[in-house]
Amino acid sequence: MNPFKEKAQAGENYLSNFKDLYPKSYDKNEVDPYTKTRVILAAGAEWEANWFSHQMHRNISNTDLRRDIALVRYLEKQQQQKIVNLKPVNETVLETTISYEQLAVDLTAEMAQRETDFYVKKALDFALLEDFDHLYRYSNLLDMDYGVHAERLVGGYTEITPARPTVAHHRHPVDNVKRCINGTKSSVQTVLNTMIITAAEQQTMNYYMNQSAFYINDLGRKLFEEICLVEEEHVTQYGALIDTSPDWLECNLWHEYTECYVYWSNYMTETDEKIKKLWQYFFEMEVSHLHSAVDLLKKYAKKDYTDVIPDGEFPDPLSLHSNIDYVKNIIANTVQYTGNLEDYKDVANLEETHRFFSYNPQINCPIKDTASHKVIEEYIKKNGNDYRFETSENPIEVLRCRTKDNTEVGFNPNVAKSTKFEPLKD
Repeated sequence: MNPFKEKAQAGENYLSNFKDLYPKSYDKNEVDPYTKTRVILAAGAEWEANWFSHQMHRNISNTDLRRDIALVRYLEKQQQQKIVNLKPVNETVLETTISYEQLAVDLTAEMAQRETDFYVKKALDFALLEDFDHLYRYSNLLDMDYGVHAERLVGGYTEITPARPTVAHHRHPVDNVKRCINGTKSSVQTVLNTMIITAAEQQTMNYYMNQSAFYINDLGRKLFEEICLVEEEHVTQYGALIDTSPDWLECNLWHEYTECYVYWSNYMTETDEKIKKLWQYFFEMEVSHLHSAVDLLKKYAKKDYTDVIPDGEFPDPLSLHSNIDYVKNIIANTVQYTGNLEDYKDVANLEETHRFFSYNPQINCPIKDTASHKVIEEYIKKNGNDYRFETSENPIEVLRCRTKDNTEVGFNPNVAKSTKFEPLKD
């Protein structure tokens, strides 16, 4: 599939009225878990494109160009509005949160297994374990506050068990800043991966930030607040990977191309026929937006799209599916790693004076009151052990205990062993 070669209609043809903008929501008790995660993924791609367009609008002085991007930006917002309202009224904030974390886990695992740039793959594998642990923390809160087992929400496709504990995720901000890729030397898949994962994590951070104040109790508010700050770390890490060489018009082209790829991937993998039709329609809309970006590149920069994306053919569609074995392997090999400037390091190999060992306790002060830990401890106090969904035992021995939350893994060099990041496939 090459979206540059698809026919496109004028953008005005896609303007919706308020009746059309409000869709029939999915049934939370019948919908496939990966349909819900595709909804969140598409909404994130739209948010990112719309926000990029606003930043472009605020940083260029050519009023004609600003007018040229206004229509597409408005259409992107209409798309996002329709997508987010696919969520039904009776789906709680925390139930939606479980889908956010399932998306984070299985999207990241899918990208990591397809990634050909080892540096980007390490970033994906590193944050994967943290999102996986977030799923475990939120799932315990969900059962404690609502009596809902998250294993039903994730369809049994994604395990719910601890990984690198959330209390160990809090690093000094300088250790989240990574090297940007070189877009001219990177594969299209790598460029797409960096842009899509940044969009997904950015939307997650925004969601947790905006929802924390509306949660039903203080402990839940504190958990959303804590994990929101970890998502800030992830957005910094992933955003740092994005190629910085394109100008505004070239970036605009890449954003529209990325959205086309997301909708095409959703269409190719969707199992709900009604929502599949929506992905098809929005793909056609994005082709229109992409062609508009091509025209703007020609008009204002005198460049052809092939100067930016020489081969417009999409990689294989992103497929959201179960990655249980892959995640277990990453836990087994890298649970003791933390960020170290532009790379990652086993905490056993950090010098004793490393900022991680002073900054982390400063944030977790004291650790017994940190929300991600307290949720598990309170759940254990009420139920005797924590809530999990496992197909086999946790690969880290000290994380197998279900009567006490471990706060040492990922911080204490002596509690577990890690080997290395999974190498690229041949």
